[in-house]
Amino acid sequence: MMLTRDYQICRRCVMDTTASSIRFDEEGICHFCTEAREVLDHLASSVETQAKAFEAVLRLRRKKKKSEYDAVFGLSGGIDSSFLLVKLVEAGLSPLVVHLDNGWNSNLAVQNIERLVKRLKLDLYTHVLDWREFSALQVSFLKASVPDGEIPTDHAIIAALYQTADKFGIPLVIMGHNVQTESIHPPEWSRGHFDWKYIRRVHQKFSNVPLKSFPRLSYPRKLYYRFVRKITPMKAFNGVEYNRAEALKILEERYGFVPYDGKHNESTYTKFFQGHVLPTKFYIDKRRAHVSSLIVSGQISREEALREISHPAIDPGTLENDIAYVKKKLSLSDAEYREIWEAPVKSIADYPNSLRVERIFGKISYLLSRISRSDRHRWA
Repeated sequence: MMLTRDYQICRRCVMDTTASSIRFDEEGICHFCTEAREVLDHLASSVETQAKAFEAVLRLRRKKKKSEYDAVFGLSGGIDSSFLLVKLVEAGLSPLVVHLDNGWNSNLAVQNIERLVKRLKLDLYTHVLDWREFSALQVSFLKASVPDGEIPTDHAIIAALYQTADKFGIPLVIMGHNVQTESIHPPEWSRGHFDWKYIRRVHQKFSNVPLKSFPRLSYPRKLYYRFVRKITPMKAFNGVEYNRAEALKILEERYGFVPYDGKHNESTYTKFFQGHVLPTKFYIDKRRAHVSSLIVSGQISREEALREISHPAIDPGTLENDIAYVKKKLSLSDAEYREIWEAPVKSIADYPNSLRVERIFGKISYLLSRISRSDRHRWA
């Protein structure tokens, strides 16, 4: 993948022309952080309103719940989801904690999850993916030569949350997306997280392993869960004031949380893919989006962000071992691994997808939520 435009970096955040869709104004400020600041300004002006809506939804769900649990909550073991879980419990919520085990959890992540759930006295439901299916799907996405290698996990997490809510009769699914630390995301860096057609067709092209048990969530299925099964998704972080450094301090001091050496590094595959594959093959350093989001939310300075991304995403001293571990775990030969690296870069547009359908279902979902009495407070 070659960069064809003159290099430029934003003067306010650290997003640059490695994101092909980036636009700059006459002052050299990129549209990513400008739009992110608008979103955060709106969020700040409506925190009290959102908090009241949050409380109203919780009262409604307790009144109507058919289960001993108020909500389903997905816990990855990272700082954001761990802190949000603490805040939900402090607010009086009784969630069923769901963790997706895709075979790549670090030992530290497992310990953090078990320690936190035990101290909060919550029930943990672990959804374990079939390794033969999931590893084949990950290899398919590597062979597809797209920067979307984390989509199989992201898709399975959301699908598993809805499936669990449906199974236990729980009417509320709480999403862990945090706009305060994830407000910037160039679409060309990863797209198709809920596009089952895209996932399925990529896998069919590069593998003959059937996906019999893999959690799936098509657009019609999302509408079914939302408006037939009355399962409401909620982006609860929108009602929580959040500072990542302060959150980490609370988790460490009160719950024995041990931090990782990077965002999302609770997964050894995510560490490998985001820290090595993306920057080396696709010229994508996702740390830029992460630290730029923190700049916009006022949690770090631009100088601090530049210092953070000046270091390799993965320790060069361990990289060779990291690569060997991934190759062995995915049963990739040296020739297959080399072929993956030599394949020309592609995108979701090179495979059958549902991008047009996505826009249509988005409009349908919005219209239905407007006329649905149960969705008076629309969170997702």
